[in-house]
Amino acid sequence: MFRQMGLIAIAGIWGFAEATLFFIVPDVFITWAATRGLRGGLLVALTATLGALCGGVLMYVWGYYNSATALTVLDWVPAISHGMIASVHTQLETAGFASLFVGPLTGTPYKIYAVQAGSLGLNPILFMLISIPARLVRFVLLALLTAGVRRWLISNWPQHRVNLLLFGLWSGFYILFFSLMPN
Repeated sequence: MFRQMGLIAIAGIWGFAEATLFFIVPDVFITWAATRGLRGGLLVALTATLGALCGGVLMYVWGYYNSATALTVLDWVPAISHGMIASVHTQLETAGFASLFVGPLTGTPYKIYAVQAGSLGLNPILFMLISIPARLVRFVLLALLTAGVRRWLISNWPQHRVNLLLFGLWSGFYILFFSLMPN
């Protein structure tokens, strides 16, 4: 019981942190939790989504009330560039909230969409409502995929070996990601 509550707390805090200024996605923790079981992975995905929603609301409000400072600070976050920030502004102006679903496909952080939505004065209720599926879909799919791989392909592996595999995959991902992304 206490262990599960700890995992839930970590997921919520991680989701919040990544939606604000932290730059390692909660997907790392979600995949780790999902290797231990689908139910736990889904619970962590849901909690990370709720944390991300809270962080997104904070960033929206910051963008609404002081977009110049918020955008300057975002430009300091690793893997975020001025061009990426400008691109999200254009996406939100032309495609509206549908562009929130583009971010995960292009490696564009949700935090930029939140600040830019606030700076543009877009409807905050719609922003929150659309943020839920925009974050939850990726998190749930990742938990399902990870639990499936664990169950069907590496079910006989001990957990420490699975942890090493995850560490290697995420390390490789971030080495590639930071070498390709600006800033």
